[in-house]
Amino acid sequence: MKFSTTLAVAIGLTALAACNNTAKEEAADNIEANAEANADMIEANADAVAENVVENADNTADAVRAAGENAADATRDGADADGNSAN
Repeated sequence: MKFSTTLAVAIGLTALAACNNTAKEEAADNIEANAEANADMIEANADAVAENVVENADNTADAVRAAGENAADATRDGADADGNSAN
């Protein structure tokens, strides 16, 4: 009878220890999953910011080109009005 009781207690403690490990493992898995989700969000935000920076740079470059063309056209038009045009 003593052996049976000791065996039952040992099995119970083993099961309890397994439950504790499972809870700890589950908590660790949750921590890891949250960290992974945060890292993915940081990368997605960085990609979005980079896309916005590139788009803004393209828009600025287009505006500079347009301003340069407008200034050149104004200079040409002024030269035509003065009769200094090569045309």
